[in-house]
Amino acid sequence: MTRIAVIIGSTRPNRRSGIVAEWVADAAGRHAAVKDGAVSVEVVDLATVGLPLLDEGVPALMGEYGNDHTKRWAATVAAYDAFVFVSPEYNHSVPAVLKNAIDYLFAEWNHKAVGFVTYGVHGGVRAAEHLRLSMIEVQAAPVRSQVALSVFTDFVLNDPTEVGVVRPGEHQEPTLHEMIDELVAWSGALKPLRTAAGAQ
Repeated sequence: MTRIAVIIGSTRPNRRSGIVAEWVADAAGRHAAVKDGAVSVEVVDLATVGLPLLDEGVPALMGEYGNDHTKRWAATVAAYDAFVFVSPEYNHSVPAVLKNAIDYLFAEWNHKAVGFVTYGVHGGVRAAEHLRLSMIEVQAAPVRSQVALSVFTDFVLNDPTEVGVVRPGEHQEPTLHEMIDELVAWSGALKPLRTAAGAQ
């Protein structure tokens, strides 16, 4: 089984990433591989993970984690084969909490496939571009397909300060399914590297 974590990348009160992650999990449940049991999709919420600002004394590349919260986060990430980051775009980039969670670890991200579901005024595409660079640096493999949700066309918002309702266009679910196909394919291709690294 390929295990995919859908990581909620914002902890802001009244965030929209929670409802977007719910849509991702629900739509992913209609993917053939998920229905057949070959793929599992689980939501991981950074708000409940509760990482402080990076407080490890040794760079993550060394793999010498000293804090219990780091070890718990490492065990969570290590359990998955692939990831979908759900992220808004903040000031042309990603939320600090998401970048912080990435920076805590290194080996646990290695040789795993990553996809992006972003949202914002411009669909969050600039957040996805920054995430691609960060994930390449930790030796993860970002897939080509991504879902970009516009706050103008993929949400129902009566007031911009409210969470609203996510209502993606008809093309978004097929795009998400295509991304899942790529995550499964790349995760499978990279499995020998993960296995070799685990054996060392």
